[in-house]
Amino acid sequence: MELRQLEYFVAVAEERNFTRAAERVHISQSGVSAQIRQLEREVGAELFDRSARTVTLTVAGMAALEHARAALAAAGAVGQAVGEVTDLIRGRLTVGMVVGCTLTPLFDALAAFHEAHPGVEISLLEDSSDRLLEGVRTGAVDLALIGTATASPEGLEALTIISERLVAAVPAGHPLAKRRRVTLRDLVAHPIVCMPPGTGLRAVFDQACAAQGIQPAIALQASAADAIAGLAARGLGVAVLSNSMGESYRDRLTARTIVDIEAPALLALVWKSEHNPSVRELLVHSRQAFTDFLRPRQ
Repeated sequence: MELRQLEYFVAVAEERNFTRAAERVHISQSGVSAQIRQLEREVGAELFDRSARTVTLTVAGMAALEHARAALAAAGAVGQAVGEVTDLIRGRLTVGMVVGCTLTPLFDALAAFHEAHPGVEISLLEDSSDRLLEGVRTGAVDLALIGTATASPEGLEALTIISERLVAAVPAGHPLAKRRRVTLRDLVAHPIVCMPPGTGLRAVFDQACAAQGIQPAIALQASAADAIAGLAARGLGVAVLSNSMGESYRDRLTARTIVDIEAPALLALVWKSEHNPSVRELLVHSRQAFTDFLRPRQ
């Protein structure tokens, strides 16, 4: 008894027709018929009643059908298990990271993954969040750490790492530093320094401006928070940052939450599915690394 005979048997049982079954398994009808006859000889019973126009299962055929399906499923599981082990022995993994990211847990996760699966070749690339999202959707990138305005990017799985409000950060002598509350309209009365389009933080800011019909004057753009803070500290504009970013530069900037931008800026891991065993394994390490990183903040 061969697996292909069981495959043909299941196909005929489900299609109830030898011709359609042959088309389904991509061989000739005579080939299917011959293999079914051989299977019937081996089990010692007819599996199909061929007397009518529609092929039906005999009592013996009905008894055999679920066992045949189980055998095929088991064989498929063996192939999948071997394939997954092979992928984790000599596979490839492309990981994306938003430009300017300084969160080391991703590096810790990659290091732990590499130690566990040294045969997997890892590629790390930096790009804007929008381009990384597109790369994940097309399969060019397996998993990416991005900034985003939505917790569930369309068509992708996501794990939110950080969710924070936006702040306006200014040097001590700036008029906004004296305010206890800063609104979006207060902010846009000044030149602004922020991240470029294609980043999650900028998407949140642009959406908030559009909702209020505001057109901000973007004086300068930079992909790295350090650059934005440095420009703002020199009086070149009001920095738009996330809350934790603002806290990082409190030695030279005063951060005020923008009270009427309630939507948070998110940092998230995104991937297409967990069917890729390397992605699945990296997610295990990533969840642990980011949990350890964020625990002291809670």
